[in-house]
Amino acid sequence: MPAYRLHLYSQGVELWCAPTVDDREMFRTSMRHIAYEGRCFVLSACQYLTRRNCPEDYHPIQGDEPDTVLIAGGSMIVSPFGDVLAGPLADGEGLLVAEIDLGEIPKGKFDLDVTGHYSRPDVFSLQVDTSPRAAVGDTK
Repeated sequence: MPAYRLHLYSQGVELWCAPTVDDREMFRTSMRHIAYEGRCFVLSACQYLTRRNCPEDYHPIQGDEPDTVLIAGGSMIVSPFGDVLAGPLADGEGLLVAEIDLGEIPKGKFDLDVTGHYSRPDVFSLQVDTSPRAAVGDTK
C-alpha cells in the first residue's frame, strides 16, 4: 500500500512496526525497502510455528509431524538506511535486540526524503481523509 506508506511518512513515522506471518525472503526485502524509503526504523515480527503448536484436528499441507515448521519466522530490525541491525531470526523462537539512534532518521533524509525535498507537490498530491467512519453501514 504505497499511498498509505506515503501518508505515514508524511506524519514523521520513526518506528514502523510490522507484525506478520509472511516468512518469505521477499517480505524481508520489503521491510528493508520501507526502512530506506521512509527513513525510519522497521521492527518486523514474524511468527515461528510448528505443527506441535496447532490443534490435533488441524492437518496442514506441510505435514502432521510435530516438528514440521509451518511458519519459519524471519523477524528483523532494520535501520533507516536499510541495514539489518538484528535478525532475521528464523527457524526458532527468540528475542531480537538492537541499539538504535533516532538521530539516523534526519541524517538519512539529507539524501532521500520522499515527503520533503524529494517530493513534487507541484505535480503530485495525496489527500487523506482521517475522519472516523463506520466499517459497516446502511445504504439509504
